[in-house]
Amino acid sequence: MLQQYDERNRNLIVNINGNLVHRDQAGVSPFDSVVQGGDAVWEGLRVYDGRIFRLIEHLDRLRSSALGLAFAEIPTHEAIIEQIKRTLAANGMRDGVHIRLTLSRGVKFTSGMDPRVNRLGPTLIVLAEFKAPVYDKAGITLITSTIRRTPPDSMDPKIHHNNLVPSILAKIQANAAGADDALMLDMRGFVAETNATHVFIVTRGQVMTSRTVACPEGITRSVVLELCRANGIPCREDDYSLTELYRADEVFCTGTMGELAPVIRVDGRTIGQGAVGQMTLRLSVLFRELTQKEGVRVVD
Repeated sequence: MLQQYDERNRNLIVNINGNLVHRDQAGVSPFDSVVQGGDAVWEGLRVYDGRIFRLIEHLDRLRSSALGLAFAEIPTHEAIIEQIKRTLAANGMRDGVHIRLTLSRGVKFTSGMDPRVNRLGPTLIVLAEFKAPVYDKAGITLITSTIRRTPPDSMDPKIHHNNLVPSILAKIQANAAGADDALMLDMRGFVAETNATHVFIVTRGQVMTSRTVACPEGITRSVVLELCRANGIPCREDDYSLTELYRADEVFCTGTMGELAPVIRVDGRTIGQGAVGQMTLRLSVLFRELTQKEGVRVVD
């Protein structure tokens, strides 16, 4: 699955620390922490008809991640929302938009990993693009990667950080295998997530997803669990193995960039009937209805 170029993004205006510049002129210092060591945190946001779905939850997670990395300074929610509004206005955007929000520790006075050589406050980057949900709603395929998700004592997944090399390595394996994405296990051999999304399985009417031991505290993941509880759908968070996934009636992935995406094949094995399942369809409808009425207004 290769994302396609959207001509509407040719002349994007990017926001870097409040400066609005053309995408071809945008840049950060080679001394910025995100360049020096991936020392940054990020969020993906989606704009629906002038509203950003679960914006405050995303900003809460951004702040939590920055606190986990001991950032000395973190912009307020209000300050970040103002820069998001300015970016969307500069691009004339209100719907079908994905925002990549990045906050780095900022610029250093010399190269190196030591946070004590940071001389300025954080760098905030707001990158908004016209981008529809990226996954095929008819179903995607996965392979199991040899790259593992690490436990909290290695790199706590509750920090939504920019060190994405493990995910990139897993994605390279998926590309080589002709799959859409890669399934990643934790160090114990249980399913953690994919290289980019959370994973749910459905067995005999019950919806299950991994605990947040080796995967992030996903926003879309939490929404799906909320929808299950609000609509009387049995659900739980637990450890589950590849065998449980292979024999599931349905499998689907969740994430801000792709919303809910059915999985029809894993490691060459057909999942369920090899088509979008009824539970996946039901939850997708409930999710869509929620995005149509909830969200923080950022475009008038």
